Amino acid sequence: MSKRKRNPGDRPGMITSGGNMPRPGQSRPNVITLTQPRRFGIDIADYMAAIRSAENVDLPSRYRLYDMYSDILMDSHLSCVIEKRRNAVLCSDIEFRRDGKPDDRMNEQIRSPWFSRLVSDIIDARFWGFTLCQFFKDGEWIDYTLVPRKHADPVRRIILRHQTDITGIAWDEYPDLLFVGRPDDLGLLAKAAPWVIYKRNTTGDWSQFSEIFGMPIQEYTYDTDDDGSRERAISDAANVGSLATFVHGKDTSLNLIEAGNKTGSADVYERLCERCNNEISKLFLGNTLTTESSDNGTQALGTVHKKGEDAIARADRLYVLDVLNYEAAEIFARMGIDTAGGEFCYPEKRDLDPTSKINILTQLRNGFNLPVDDDYLYEEFGVSKPAGYERIKREEEERRTLETEVAKRKAGQIPQKDGDTDDDPDKDNNPENGENGDNKDLPEPTEKQKKTFKNWLKSFFVRAPWDTGADLGW
Repeated sequence: MSKRKRNPGDRPGMITSGGNMPRPGQSRPNVITLTQPRRFGIDIADYMAAIRSAENVDLPSRYRLYDMYSDILMDSHLSCVIEKRRNAVLCSDIEFRRDGKPDDRMNEQIRSPWFSRLVSDIIDARFWGFTLCQFFKDGEWIDYTLVPRKHADPVRRIILRHQTDITGIAWDEYPDLLFVGRPDDLGLLAKAAPWVIYKRNTTGDWSQFSEIFGMPIQEYTYDTDDDGSRERAISDAANVGSLATFVHGKDTSLNLIEAGNKTGSADVYERLCERCNNEISKLFLGNTLTTESSDNGTQALGTVHKKGEDAIARADRLYVLDVLNYEAAEIFARMGIDTAGGEFCYPEKRDLDPTSKINILTQLRNGFNLPVDDDYLYEEFGVSKPAGYERIKREEEERRTLETEVAKRKAGQIPQKDGDTDDDPDKDNNPENGENGDNKDLPEPTEKQKKTFKNWLKSFFVRAPWDTGADLGW
């Protein structure tokens, strides 16, 4: 397929976004004027005001709430659990099938980078409340742009030029828009925000506590009436380091009122931070043992928690399939890709370790006598085929056949065609049928087979003559 060449901003009917200054190569004015998000210094009062503004029935406004979302996503634990949940879906292969067979044209689109971004944005609708995408066609490829959530009102279905506007353009006027989520949903980040805010403030207090009570204080005393001594004490304190310093005269004193149990006080901060992280983990993953270690955690308990996390991942995958099959399929059809009679699905794959696969294949071969394709084995276990594979395979088959025949003769399972037999006296001691009863119908051994230890051992003993003319009188 050809690569994209056109800038989406040059297309009529596209919802473009940017700052007040036009970007290089931009020929049309932006539909949306972006504003830098407000970060840091957010407390619970700001959170409560943002929630009230977003839930306003007449004039809902979400830009304060989404600024807060952008801020709390800088929390390492929150971003980690979100990535973990998102990657559980992104690592699952999606395939488009029609009549039970893969559709190569649509699957080529699925393997392109834009589709991975689309799946990620669909999952983000559960975190942010909704996702609004606008699709366009560039040659043979499909692509889309994500409409900034601060400038989209899902309740009134309008596009806001500025984030503080109360009126805008109905988004039904723009073509090929995909809305994912529910209009009144604020997303899981609304539930996670208080825990991140509390943890951030607690960590700040914990840091200040450590600076005060975790480091010693320098004390300098000087004669009250001696200004030179005072200046020398201040100079010495400034050159020592960054420790807290108290410079005072002999007639004054410093008393530090410390906490009764400094270790216990530090544990309060640590326990509160741990509780906030646990609540965030339970909110997004449904458990805590897959992200944090625990003193009372066991293998069995961890397995139960992992099953709950897997159930959430399966629900997310089904959520993505519902969006693709019931909402995005019509847009793909308008883009020129036929989706009639087909569906998006996840190919079933059994995650087995190599040892388990070998045991299963061995049981299929020995227990059920089912043949296994050689190409599948080489591909499954990552082993390269040797040079001259067909010749080596044929020689191995001949060697096994010869060894099987010899083993059966030694066990008496195959009657000798030559030698003394009761059923056919004419073939007794017939040199034309082979020396000493050997079967001349056996295949001629190859040079490799002749060099085996068994054949060398056979050739060491001389064959007994079968007709010497001597009469033993028996």
